[in-house]
Amino acid sequence: MTQQSQSTTSTDTSAPDTDEPTPASTPAARSSPAAPETPAVLLPATPPAPPLRPTVPLAEPRPLGERRVWPGSFVDRLTAPLPGLRAFARFAREGALRPRPEGLADIPSLPFEPGPLPRVGTRTVAVSWAGHASWVIRTGGLTVLTDPVWSRRILGTPARITPVGVAWSALPRVDAVVISHNHYDHLDAPTLSRLPRHTPVFVPAGLGRWFRRRRFTRVTELDWWEAAELGGVRFDFVPAHHWSKRGLTDTCRTLWGGWVLTEPGGQRVYFAGDTGYGHWFEHIGRRYPGIDLALLPIGAYDPRWWLSDVHCDPEEAVRAAADLGARRMAPMHWGTFVLSAEPVLEPLTRVRAAWERAGLERVDLWDLPVGGSRVLG
Repeated sequence: MTQQSQSTTSTDTSAPDTDEPTPASTPAARSSPAAPETPAVLLPATPPAPPLRPTVPLAEPRPLGERRVWPGSFVDRLTAPLPGLRAFARFAREGALRPRPEGLADIPSLPFEPGPLPRVGTRTVAVSWAGHASWVIRTGGLTVLTDPVWSRRILGTPARITPVGVAWSALPRVDAVVISHNHYDHLDAPTLSRLPRHTPVFVPAGLGRWFRRRRFTRVTELDWWEAAELGGVRFDFVPAHHWSKRGLTDTCRTLWGGWVLTEPGGQRVYFAGDTGYGHWFEHIGRRYPGIDLALLPIGAYDPRWWLSDVHCDPEEAVRAAADLGARRMAPMHWGTFVLSAEPVLEPLTRVRAAWERAGLERVDLWDLPVGGSRVLG
């Protein structure tokens, strides 16, 4: 606003099997350059073709609902230090986490076009943006919600500036939920309370207890690079440049990350959750080649000195899509809650400009309105 696992059937507390460097061993690997006044994105005209198979074998899926024992802290997974006293003092002097009045003037112009969910078959992949980081992903015959927040307000934040784009009553049966981390704008208890308690939920390491306390019975916790399967769809939990905290004393007690969903036919959707820019995107792209669609955050980035470590700006999101080797990108994490100081419409205009400067095909930027849908061809 992280960790190594130990299952109940093993005493191995080593990090997940991976050839990627750990953040603790390579602190310089993380890069978050501040955005200039007129940002420039230096990218090839088209991303390089991904390899036919991953450079690192994927992990075997773990059992659904497995009870596991986790470390008490994931602070070793941080890729940048959390703000210290000096940062808070600077923020008290000059910081602002809300736009100026002129930056809020475009709220009526924010794109909001709710429509019916597209009809899908078992081999169809479709996405619908409910707002912020909440998507309705329909893949492999399943309906999956990402970081579902249908509430009008979240703790410590003004009310939504656009309504929810997909009415709860319009949802088909929800087959699974994936959670990226425990911040209030991604883990919303009132929304989750609407779900049947037998709904399968896939969560970061250490977060299962939160769900079990709320009587959810099918909770699968995963570490980075681990996976589980449901109905033939593979759910892989992957790293992110972020952190976790929900109360006064639980900083980094649970992990954070994104999800790669792969349906039986091989189509892949990457949901980044909440993340800054850094080396993990390239590693994810190598391990999961052929990502068909990347759902990437583009908002909540100003002031940059305060937020660059944990939130991508629009230019970094376009760069991340190239690092991933993703064929298409859909922006998210903007136009719903006012979490930072940039003008409310700026993320959209900047991501469109960055995409054009990169020489990428306009049709591959799925800049959906809140409530919009698109089907993978």
